[in-house]
Amino acid sequence: KQQNTHFFIVMFCSFHKFTYLCNQKQCRQEINVRMSIRKNFLYSSILTTASYLFPLITFPYVSRVLGVTNIGICNFVDGIIGYFILFSMLGIQTLGIREIARNRENKGELSKTFFSIIALNLMFVSIVCLALVISTLVVPQFAEYKTLMYIGLTKLLFTFSMIEWFYRGLEDFRFITIRSLIIRCIYVVCVFLLVRSENDYPIYFALSAATEGLNALVNCIHARKYLTLVWTEIHPLRYLKSSLTLGCYSLLTSMYTSFNVVYLGLVTNATEVGYYTTATKLHKIIIGFLVAFTGVMLPRMSNLLAEGKHDEFNEKIRKSFSVLILFSFPIIVFCSIFTSEIISIISGSGYEKAAIPLSIVMPLVFIIGFEQILVVQILTALKKDSAILANSIIGAVVGVTANILLVKNWGCIGSSWVWVISEVCVMASAIVFSRRYFSLKSSLLQIIHHIIYAIPAVFGCVLIKLLDIPSFWTLSIAAVFIATYYGFLYLCVLKDKDVVSLLPKRIQLPHSKSSY
Repeated sequence: KQQNTHFFIVMFCSFHKFTYLCNQKQCRQEINVRMSIRKNFLYSSILTTASYLFPLITFPYVSRVLGVTNIGICNFVDGIIGYFILFSMLGIQTLGIREIARNRENKGELSKTFFSIIALNLMFVSIVCLALVISTLVVPQFAEYKTLMYIGLTKLLFTFSMIEWFYRGLEDFRFITIRSLIIRCIYVVCVFLLVRSENDYPIYFALSAATEGLNALVNCIHARKYLTLVWTEIHPLRYLKSSLTLGCYSLLTSMYTSFNVVYLGLVTNATEVGYYTTATKLHKIIIGFLVAFTGVMLPRMSNLLAEGKHDEFNEKIRKSFSVLILFSFPIIVFCSIFTSEIISIISGSGYEKAAIPLSIVMPLVFIIGFEQILVVQILTALKKDSAILANSIIGAVVGVTANILLVKNWGCIGSSWVWVISEVCVMASAIVFSRRYFSLKSSLLQIIHHIIYAIPAVFGCVLIKLLDIPSFWTLSIAAVFIATYYGFLYLCVLKDKDVVSLLPKRIQLPHSKSSY
């Protein structure tokens, strides 16, 4: 009896210790996942911001040296090249992130997946390069800027070699962030040294292509760390259907985003393009943060679904909506009211007409962010490719129709309204498709509450705008006011746990738990 009793005591203690160690391991894994998401979002935010912020550092200088017309020419040609890049990358970016994330634990399968996707991408690029050369020779509007078009051809080839989707699927954001920062610094120095007069706009355009090339070279060299060269079991056509479906989504989406620039240049002039692209410059930086966040979350969401962790998947979606709402409203209030001051500081004199388009497109900070969560984090992670395609068709039809009706007579202002109307329709459509898989009721109520909370902030900003002081001091005072108001609202009045969870632990409020 004593031996049996001793045996059971030992077994019970061993089982208890085993359970404790398992719980400890699970806790460590959960902590590592949370820290990984935070670090990845930080790196991705820095990376995306660098893509926009470094050109923004040079833009005040370049806009004054080149002038609004030459800026418009560069952006018009860049918009055309962007379309050819869309065809060459036909769904590869999203497909690559998703498939690499699913196979990253097995180096053999990872290599087969990578070389299959890159082979498919090479097929697309070869066709598109030929089409670009023919278009440059045949289309008069393209032939007028032949030099820039051929520079754009090199940019297309470099984009193919970037394999950014590979590193995003692996969640290796640290490497691409450090690499990008170094190369962007080189870009800034080159712009200030080489762009000296209004006739140097081809050099300005070529520097952006050179930046892509240097990034691609470093990426390809570093990829050898993760891959083994395989010559067999490469099946690019296996991904053709998914690539075409996701690619159609990208192409149709461009009909109400980047197509605006091309169509505006075709039916009006380069000066109107200069006003429009200047107005959207700041807006794209802010949107870059949201794209960075969804880019970080997509591989994470795909893993959660593959592992059957649906509750954690739903919690991450709820968190994403909450963070978007909390941060987008202060930005919209600030930028919508002080558009003329922002344009004045960024671009100087001669760009005053860009203030109205900027005020029109600022609500898109929230609208596009909401849409990104619905489409990328929910529908793409769930592989609902048909719903994504249908959603993009709606946006494309609305975008093309609105462009035809508004842009020719209203110029850059019409293009701004086209973008807003199209994105609103796309967001509404995405809500209809996504509600089958995720309840949006609490998020919609949260939006209504924050619209009400924004009223005092709007009133305070209007009073600051009435002060007769220089633009720099107006923006500085308003920024302090917005930060103070929303900081007090979120931390002291609402005590929102999603905001508190983003703070360092030593300054978090008591009884606040991070949901991330």
